[in-house]
Amino acid sequence: MLLKNKIDAYIDQLLKCKDILFVQDIDGVCIPLVKNPLKREIDRRFVQEVSKLGHEFSVLTCGEHEGRRGVNRIIETAFGSNTIPKEKGLYLPGLAACGIEYQDNFGNVETLGLSKKESLFLNSVPIKMKNLLEIELLKYFPEIDYKRIEIEVDIAVCDTRYSPAINLNSLFLMVNNDLEKIVKLQSIMKDVMDKIISFSSESGLENSFYLHISPNLGTQNGSEIVKYATTEDIGSTDIQLIIKGALKQAGLLVLLNKYFSYKTGNYPFGEDFNVRNAPNTIEKLINLCEIKVGHEEMPTIIGVGDTITSTKDQKTNQWLRGGSDRGFLTLIQRLGEVYNKDNQIIFVDSSFGEVYRPSISGGDFKGITDEQDELNFTVVMDKGPEEYKEWIINFARERKAFLAN
Repeated sequence: MLLKNKIDAYIDQLLKCKDILFVQDIDGVCIPLVKNPLKREIDRRFVQEVSKLGHEFSVLTCGEHEGRRGVNRIIETAFGSNTIPKEKGLYLPGLAACGIEYQDNFGNVETLGLSKKESLFLNSVPIKMKNLLEIELLKYFPEIDYKRIEIEVDIAVCDTRYSPAINLNSLFLMVNNDLEKIVKLQSIMKDVMDKIISFSSESGLENSFYLHISPNLGTQNGSEIVKYATTEDIGSTDIQLIIKGALKQAGLLVLLNKYFSYKTGNYPFGEDFNVRNAPNTIEKLINLCEIKVGHEEMPTIIGVGDTITSTKDQKTNQWLRGGSDRGFLTLIQRLGEVYNKDNQIIFVDSSFGEVYRPSISGGDFKGITDEQDELNFTVVMDKGPEEYKEWIINFARERKAFLAN
């Protein structure tokens, strides 16, 4: 594993690549994690400089572009304007809601693979989530004032358009970081979201949604595993209702499809390709690439993420590996091997924000990766989003100058 002291060599190496594509997560990567998602902030310098990368840069996030909680609102706040980002093409291009919501840098949004019936159901979900969560909290925490619970529920339920979620970070403060109560909150969150899945089945949408847990311990029987809090790790902080098929690894191919369309005018996977009709395993996604994309056409891909987990199950002695960024980063690594490209995997330590995450500041990757893990980081940003932000700002400037010569 090569750490950040090798990063200058990688800058030189990447600058000389004919074709590159950055694919990065957002929260915890270029935006520090905060307890209240409505208070997220982004550095306008970062936004301005990555825009210079043009079609060589895309985001891939389980968050959303539009809506009051969308990243577009954060960008507008950073520039103090609702019009400048659109006029100058300063929105972050790429896929949101794990692959459903695509936008270009001018904020032109298109929804990929979502039916009208699914969209109508999603509109009704946040109110259901708030009602269920409020009932459960009043039941298990009668000592807490009703008004306080009402306020906290409003913060916890993220009423995003395509991926409504419960985020526990503010609620953890309500229980004064009591470990037993934190675990109970995680259990309540899971119960509420399981009921939402049941509601979807009752509405005739039994194959439309799944629960994305972040961070998680991988999957078991097709469902993601909650990472319950310990004295060393806060564990799962949020659960999103996600459109089935909306996996980041499938989203990577959607982004590649868009990338090729900008460069050549052709869509190798088809104009209507989306995460809903994409193959559902990494092996099948690789096979599709091999069939549709030649070795000379495939760009060098730089994947950037922060949510990777690895925990040993003491009962089975097996490693439970998960995290919402693991899938797409693993696919990037595998494509590099298959296409003989020097693809890069950049891990950003997101423990520097308000949300506790396992940290690598002491050189310990416990809870993140292990010696037997097949996913290998080529660069580690051990000072978090601030370090990554400065690095890519510098890279974007040098890349623009390199291409101009």
